[in-house]
Amino acid sequence: MALSPTDPNSFSRPDLCIVRHTHLDINVNFQRQILEASATLEIEKIGETEFLILDVRGLVILSVVDVSNDSRLDYCVEKGVDYGSRLSIKLPEKSTDSNQELTRRTLFLYKIKIQYRTSQDSTALQWMSPEQTAGGKHPYLFSQCQAIHARSMLPCQDTPYVKSTYSAEVRAPAELNVLMSAIKEDILPLHDEQSTKVHVFNQPLPVPSYLIALAVGALVSKKIGPRTKVWTEQELVDKAAYEFEETEKMLQTAEEICGKYVWGIYDLLILPPSFPYGGMENPCLTFVTPCLLAGDRSLANVVAHEIAHSWTGNLVTNENFEHFWLNEGFTVFLERKIIGRMYGEKVRHFAALMGLQQLKDEILTMGESNPLTNLIPSLVGIDPDDAFSSIPYEKGHTFLFYLEELLGGPEEFEPFLKKYIEKYRYKSLNTNTWKEFLYKYFSSKTEILDKVNWDAWFNKPGTPPVIPNYDTTLANEYRALADKWIANNADSIFNHDDIKDWTSNLKEAFLSELVLSNKSLTIDQMKLMDELYGFGSTQNSEIRFNWLRLCLKSKWEEKVDETLEFATSQGRLKFVRPLFRDVYAWEEMRQRAIDVFMANKDKMMFVTREMVAKDLHLSEEKEKL
Repeated sequence: MALSPTDPNSFSRPDLCIVRHTHLDINVNFQRQILEASATLEIEKIGETEFLILDVRGLVILSVVDVSNDSRLDYCVEKGVDYGSRLSIKLPEKSTDSNQELTRRTLFLYKIKIQYRTSQDSTALQWMSPEQTAGGKHPYLFSQCQAIHARSMLPCQDTPYVKSTYSAEVRAPAELNVLMSAIKEDILPLHDEQSTKVHVFNQPLPVPSYLIALAVGALVSKKIGPRTKVWTEQELVDKAAYEFEETEKMLQTAEEICGKYVWGIYDLLILPPSFPYGGMENPCLTFVTPCLLAGDRSLANVVAHEIAHSWTGNLVTNENFEHFWLNEGFTVFLERKIIGRMYGEKVRHFAALMGLQQLKDEILTMGESNPLTNLIPSLVGIDPDDAFSSIPYEKGHTFLFYLEELLGGPEEFEPFLKKYIEKYRYKSLNTNTWKEFLYKYFSSKTEILDKVNWDAWFNKPGTPPVIPNYDTTLANEYRALADKWIANNADSIFNHDDIKDWTSNLKEAFLSELVLSNKSLTIDQMKLMDELYGFGSTQNSEIRFNWLRLCLKSKWEEKVDETLEFATSQGRLKFVRPLFRDVYAWEEMRQRAIDVFMANKDKMMFVTREMVAKDLHLSEEKEKL
């Protein structure tokens, strides 16, 4: 079955017929754990075709009608691949008569309403019982549509190649609040029914389907800036307000680099622990993990990352997920630009070195020759979730840092970034288009650009061909202490003061350096380290993650249960997958990892559950049976 010529992970044909606007009418049914909904699509036919092709996954299609005359339209759902099916809708015929003159544009515009309901197994939706929430009294629902899960929440052209506006009316229990990646325009009672309210939303700027987001729960807010509120359950709102107090400063710094922020509001929703990512850049409403609530603002750089997405990703978007680095590599690059301006250029370089550590660890895990470590991988026949890693983030950032150095530094490269964003705002593009623009902008430096090994950067797996000349000033101290622990000479003396003045990031980098080292510490060394530095009692999730990985590397069996408890108490893939992989790799502990996963998998979001199952080779075992 043919896929889109512009996206290997979509059936839609936006080159023939494209969605310009979507209006959603949604009833949130907590009892059945489904959305009962309709999607009214405004369509423009731009090529020779009789059909509108959409992506769906697990949706029950109830009816399809032509809104202009309320007539039913023929449609067919064809099973395609594991991650989606093709919905083909016969376009209505249009005719002119002597009493009616239609312009050419009118002849090629359609309005189609699709009545449907989601499956209880929708991969985009996480339904939580009251017992799973912080308050314990009300249910909770949140969505996660990236990369290609929007098709399990609504019929759509589920490809970032298509960007369109959307609006929505969401009916939910009156005691709950509803949020979306859009501006809330009103809250209305439902006729005379006091138990339900209708929340009205509008997103007037075009976005790809993966940025449509929904959250319903006992949510309250606290204002932390002129355009920012934090949203969460009452129990966490004050803690969240403190943690993200610098959001407006980050926004202003990003505007200096990228241009005006166009999305109106920038709110933050702190989600339940099962959310699988550090953050998700939904317009107007960034979703973030509660793992960021360290109590000392040490993990707020994730918000800088999501803020940067307001330009690179949301405003300028990758055409498909083979070119994901155009979203994530640019965003990491801008995130560190923001941090550098706020805290100094040495801090930016230190963050880059930490990212390089993560990249090396990822490549080691995936394999140096794994084609999914290409900056531009082929995703033909591959679910983007299966290809998800830090590669587009960190390899992409490394590439851009290298280009900035090559082309004359920030004073030369930052004006290019602003011009690039201005040129492709509200559009989607691929790497070739970006490269052509780079050459055009730096037309006086084509000889320099011609020396870049483009093929190695884009199409070869493994370590980047060039590592930039990072400032290692801040890294030298943690590296020296790590070397001292690894050497463990008889005259080595360690004490509390070793890390007394260190930031959380230095502690995290120190532990990561030891995790990546070829040598393991003894359990006695680990116990001494904990006694001196207190890593075992930290509230910082990044430090705790690296500490537990180091414990496993040293085969400290007492820490296995604690590791698996942390891996199942939250769903952030960055933590969950490596920890389960590490326990699984310890052969004597392997069954324990499998047993704990099986006992907790139903609490996990789809993407977490599927990825960990593959890490534990459970999918392979299932196939054998």
